Amino acid sequence: MTGAGARTSRTIAAMPDRTSRLDLALLAVTIVGLSRLTEPPTVWPLAVLLLIAMVFGTLQVLAAEVPAAEADEGVPIESLILPAVAAVGCLGAIRLVPFGLWLAPALLLTGVLVVRALAIEARILGSPEGLSVGDRTSLLVTILLIAFLAFTGIAAMVPGGLVQPTREGGLTPEMPRNSLIVLAVGDAVIAFLLGYRAAALRVASLRAALLAALTYAVAIGVAAAALRALALPRLLGPALLTLAFYLWDAVQGATPTRRRDANWIWQTLLLAGLGVLVVAWNLLLRG
Repeated sequence: MTGAGARTSRTIAAMPDRTSRLDLALLAVTIVGLSRLTEPPTVWPLAVLLLIAMVFGTLQVLAAEVPAAEADEGVPIESLILPAVAAVGCLGAIRLVPFGLWLAPALLLTGVLVVRALAIEARILGSPEGLSVGDRTSLLVTILLIAFLAFTGIAAMVPGGLVQPTREGGLTPEMPRNSLIVLAVGDAVIAFLLGYRAAALRVASLRAALLAALTYAVAIGVAAAALRALALPRLLGPALLTLAFYLWDAVQGATPTRRRDANWIWQTLLLAGLGVLVVAWNLLLRG
């Protein structure tokens, strides 16, 4: 075959088969939907199993779509994190959706988010030129979106993790110590995984990425316990945790020269001050 027909055949052959992405997303949607029928603490083993299944499923999908990466160095660990954490975050967050028609768009969002995470990782892994500025921005935005969803999901899976108004006009009472520990550890695990994904963009060694991820976990774990103690209502706690994750990533990822830049310092302090202002405003309203 020659000419246009040959070129068309080569083009079709070079196009990756994306049905495996949809299959994995469908698996995530099915498990997330079934998890809505369970209650804590039964939902925790299901979340762990989903995380493991998504890691192995993502490995198979990326290895099939980017065979050159599998042949040369294998699929890196960091490429497996986003789809897995996205699925687990949706598993927790869907508990906030009441039974009924609203479950349909929530499950659709789960599938879209998993497919997006897979698409980003496949594009990055298959790019011979390395990460572009657009890829870095897209990845960071996706990490932050998944972080907010996962922090919300962890809080939803812990009884009393999300502060809700009561019928008497007050707020959810303080959490038992054991539940608070579970909340902090769960958020720390999410921060560790996403922190590792973010750190892998700028460090070359496994040890350096793990150490950086550990700092994310400690910072977010402490922040999660502190924010819950402040009893900030509804989704404000997960939103501020996401802001804390972003600020910590900005500090960790900035070079010494960047940290001395006046614009960078001003922007970072502005975001941190905004978070403090939101907390103070809520405390004043309650007082």
